[in-house]
Amino acid sequence: MSSSRALVAAVVGASGYAGGEVVRLLLGHPELAVGPLLAGGSAGARVTDLHPALTALAHRTFLATDVDAIGPADVVFLALPHGESGAVAAALPAGTLVVDLGADHRLERADAWSRYYGGDWSGHWTYGMPELPGQRAQIAASRRIANPGCYPTGVILGLSPLLAAGLVDPGDVVVVAASGTTGAGRKPSDALLASTVMGQLSTYKVGGTHQHTPEMEQALGAAAGEPVTLSFTPMLAPMPRGILATTTARLAPGVTTEVLHEALRAAYADEPFVSVLAPGSWPQTGATLGANSVHLQVAADLHAGRAVVVSAIDNLVKGAAGQAVQNANIALGLDESAGLTAIGVAP
Repeated sequence: MSSSRALVAAVVGASGYAGGEVVRLLLGHPELAVGPLLAGGSAGARVTDLHPALTALAHRTFLATDVDAIGPADVVFLALPHGESGAVAAALPAGTLVVDLGADHRLERADAWSRYYGGDWSGHWTYGMPELPGQRAQIAASRRIANPGCYPTGVILGLSPLLAAGLVDPGDVVVVAASGTTGAGRKPSDALLASTVMGQLSTYKVGGTHQHTPEMEQALGAAAGEPVTLSFTPMLAPMPRGILATTTARLAPGVTTEVLHEALRAAYADEPFVSVLAPGSWPQTGATLGANSVHLQVAADLHAGRAVVVSAIDNLVKGAAGQAVQNANIALGLDESAGLTAIGVAP
């Protein structure tokens, strides 16, 4: 799709980390212009008060979270806390493209929402992970897109091809993943103070209680064609950005590292934002910073009989804002990579 005018993108929740990252990417987008920026608690504040890097918007202030302030936007990005997107989305015209970066519309079952999030379930939208089989066409045909969570993005893309090929057991999946502090959002917390975070790793929401568990099981179950049982232990790492996830699953008989690697390579050979690294190279969070990319590697642990998949992403880009822009590009008929890069900025 080519337009004689710039398409207008509104961001609701623009004062947060994910919302600010959407705005940053929009400033470099060739066909999407930054439209209304809504942020209820920060209404009236200058954009650069909270996002000092966005100097091109130094003249702009955040608006109150009022649907009427959005106006005739071509796409609306919702970067709100979990449980708040549903009401805003319901008030928008049915024909408006909406990409929800929150969790409100990811889950297919009301009982899963109730157990892990609580409150009213807002229903299920098209799941916005373009690299999964068949999803790109569904995204292109949708006006309502649920952007995946940050932890699920790397885990699902790393394990789905192995499950689809029957190379691992769907009933025995374990994920241990470390995230930077921006994954917890901008709300102040003692647990996120620099003096608490720096110099240590810590676990949280251990024992199957993390809200991303049902999302991962849902998508991985679709890839496997049967239910997936997953144990997930998240960790907080002393860094602002990035997720490094290690996913293991019991190997099917006779499966080697070469077989696993080829399954990943074949699945993503034509995907611009997924890199299956050369044998012997392992993902690092620094290599994905600022990029809408996923780095993957896999090995067969023949001693323990398990496949080991390691994935790295920038939680604010491919894990949030970048994937949201990628989804919007597809739904608007634009170049999928417009405004995005797969190249990180490290060191």
